[in-house]
Amino acid sequence: MPPLSTHAATTIVLVAGMLISGVCNTILNKYQDMQCVEFCNDPDPSKRRYFEQPVWQTLNMFVGEFAVWSVYLYQKFEQRRQRLASIPPSAPDQLDAAHLVDDVDHVIDKQQNRPELKGTKALLFWIPTLCDMTATTIMNVGLLFTSASVYQMLRGSVVIFTGIFSYFFLGRRLRAYEWVALAMVVGGVGIVGLSSLLFPQNKPSDPTSTGDETFDVMSLLGVIMVLGAQLFTASQFVIEEKILLRYRVTPLKAVGLEGSFGLVSVLGAMPFLHVLFGDHHEAFDIQKGFHDFFDTPGVWKTGIAISLSIAFFNWFGLAITSHISATARSTIDACRTLFIWMVSLYLGWEQFSWIQVVGFVIMVTGTFIFNGVIRWPFGSRDEEERAPLLQSSSSSEHRD
Repeated sequence: MPPLSTHAATTIVLVAGMLISGVCNTILNKYQDMQCVEFCNDPDPSKRRYFEQPVWQTLNMFVGEFAVWSVYLYQKFEQRRQRLASIPPSAPDQLDAAHLVDDVDHVIDKQQNRPELKGTKALLFWIPTLCDMTATTIMNVGLLFTSASVYQMLRGSVVIFTGIFSYFFLGRRLRAYEWVALAMVVGGVGIVGLSSLLFPQNKPSDPTSTGDETFDVMSLLGVIMVLGAQLFTASQFVIEEKILLRYRVTPLKAVGLEGSFGLVSVLGAMPFLHVLFGDHHEAFDIQKGFHDFFDTPGVWKTGIAISLSIAFFNWFGLAITSHISATARSTIDACRTLFIWMVSLYLGWEQFSWIQVVGFVIMVTGTFIFNGVIRWPFGSRDEEERAPLLQSSSSSEHRD
């Protein structure tokens, strides 16, 4: 068996890192939602108040992205020190953390025909940041009413919108089998959504709930919100790829820019949300959200862990996008669902459902066929539209 090339080995590490950090991100967000913040000693569980602050969770995400600047500045310091010492940044064919960063950045630096993203051009990243902020806030609300696994499975529908947007805005040609694959994803997502309505999650405010209710209106609302948010997530993926195709920018800098713009955007929006909606819902009350977050150790400690997982997940995700494509990134994001599901079942947060299994299998199969992970069994595929998920060669050819 021939040894893996540096490019393939790096891609494997990026995929593994994205999966692990992504699983931690969703599980920790759901765990944070289950933290009691008021009336926790009341013998009636229905009177206890739990952490329901989607805007603060979005702010927490951007804090994690903003923290990436420290790693970026350290990387720049190390590069300058190594140039002065005339020592290569990492040994050949050695896959360590330094080599990982070097490989990703060197691929980008070799694209000399593209101008560097700096100055006022860096403001371009504010566009995908606004998409990310909107999608994350809506999904955080949806996560309150759905289980972690259903939430993650519904997020797999982003492949549908990413594929369609790539067709219209990135000029990718979709063949017949790819449209069939997208239809499979639509069917799988519909089945998963149905399972969420027939078997709602176990709510912490109602421990006597068995999840056998015939219909749950709030679960339907959660499904709609998570699905609707994927329009903004797909827009974020495609816009990011469009920027990366035109300009040279390292993944760490990209995450740092989105974190900076996100912090400014959320902090700027919070006073307006407080004035407009603070009296109607506690989720938009700044003072209430501040005390809910910082006065409850379980909430702020989980928040730190979420920030760390977000920082790693977004860097791995942008590194995947710069290596392959936006649709491949969304494929990897969907694959982490299985691990999230296993953890949720182990923790007793939800019940096993065969309907959910069927929907998940159909959805993932369609996603894999669309991205070329599974070959379409009918017809010929003499010409590949996009690179495979794990490339075996070290070449980094430019994608159309």
